[in-house]
Amino acid sequence: MKASEYILLSTFLLFSGGTPSARRSLPETQASPGAQKEAAPNFKRIDPRIEQIVAAVSEENLSSILKKLESFKTRHTLSRTDSEAEGIGAARQWIFSTLKSYSPKLQVNFDTYQVKADGRRVFRDVELRNVVAVLPGARQPERQILISGHYDSLSVADGPPDAPNQDVDAVYAPGVTDDGSGTAAVMEAARILSSYQFDKTLVFVAFAGEEQGLIGSTLLARKARAQGRLIEAVLNNDIIGSDVAGNGYRENMAVRLFSDGPEDSPSRSLARFIHDIGSRYVPAMSVKRVFRADRFGRGGDHTPFAQEGFAAVRFTSTAENYAHQHSSTDTFEHTSPPYVARVVRVNLACLAALASAPAPPRVDDPKGPMISRGKSGYDALLRWAQGSEDDLAGYAVVVRDSTDPFWKQEIWVGQVTEFLMSDVSIDLFTFGVKAVDREGHESLVSAYVIPSRPRARVETKQLASQRDHLNFLVGSRLVGAGGMNRFPSKVGVSVLSPAPN
Repeated sequence: MKASEYILLSTFLLFSGGTPSARRSLPETQASPGAQKEAAPNFKRIDPRIEQIVAAVSEENLSSILKKLESFKTRHTLSRTDSEAEGIGAARQWIFSTLKSYSPKLQVNFDTYQVKADGRRVFRDVELRNVVAVLPGARQPERQILISGHYDSLSVADGPPDAPNQDVDAVYAPGVTDDGSGTAAVMEAARILSSYQFDKTLVFVAFAGEEQGLIGSTLLARKARAQGRLIEAVLNNDIIGSDVAGNGYRENMAVRLFSDGPEDSPSRSLARFIHDIGSRYVPAMSVKRVFRADRFGRGGDHTPFAQEGFAAVRFTSTAENYAHQHSSTDTFEHTSPPYVARVVRVNLACLAALASAPAPPRVDDPKGPMISRGKSGYDALLRWAQGSEDDLAGYAVVVRDSTDPFWKQEIWVGQVTEFLMSDVSIDLFTFGVKAVDREGHESLVSAYVIPSRPRARVETKQLASQRDHLNFLVGSRLVGAGGMNRFPSKVGVSVLSPAPN
């Protein structure tokens, strides 16, 4: 199909059936000269390299990692660091050494902080170490894609987590599902992906201090923002090992994906991308998008990154067993390596796709979003900045109704930086654009978002006649409309309070 035919068919399918008065129909489309001469790349194809990466996930290797993490008995953030076999010190050193053994291309380091006691969960000063492995990108090394999990564990069976002077080394906290499963995902991803070269930089992070209030992730996210790092996506994995809930519910072919709003936030764009790529490469695994930051009353290491403005999501089992979480029974026996492997495959497909794709187009400038009603005042004119990639094939515009959560149509527009849709109201639909390279790798969608309107600042002054009238009411009581009583508190000022029932 020619690009011009693709555009006309796509727009007809999207907008047909609407009434002209609602401006839902799309009688014609226009783009910059040459836009319709370029054939659309096959950006829904299966990339053999990504397919190979997904197939390399090993249940046996994941099981070995989970058992090893369990063997440390506890990985509490404040547990011992003077043993080679037990406690968080031994655990982090083993994670570090194992990551380093995967490939000489991996740059492994400790991301270290001195954390002060807070009188609650951190009941003494402690040195906290995130374990970080970096696989530098070849073409866009400044753009980073993160996969994370937390390696610290917690058991509250013998007392509350914030008990002062708690002997955490004496409390068995295996933490295999929470969150040995997420740590295993990070390590398996590093093992497989370090054998390849990608355009963007991949970062593998095992956080500490999650159970004490997202400490390790908060510190790293804050540092990343202060240093101006270009973190394109954070895929956090926390509790991805259980497929049987405490009420007997079983689900081993689906995973929840949490993303914070608003509807076109960077995190929501990432969640939509993960759903599409996951269903393409791991069709047997359903990615259930949940449009909220996390489960009620719970938190995860993706949140600090989202709070700093980065795209960040959380993978979590659909069948959580709350009885095992934060307890001595969170063991390998109650964890499903086959389920962990399926979630890891979805992660790997998305990591490889993102790391191979062009950068998301920039769709705003200092004046705001680069969208307008065109010269007529009744069209949709989209503009974006030209990407710098030498293998860039062009761009695709995506559209959905303003009330739809997911994109409904894609329109290939080619190697242009603007696209006009005649007689289409920009107020009825939500628009976005994504970049596509010659091999069909798609970027995240950049949506055109209405910026928050500044709060109006209005100053008033009181006329003499109004001031005299208020002075007259001092000490009196006036019942006004709506059943509200006015009680003057001082000359010239009145206070509202509800009338008695």
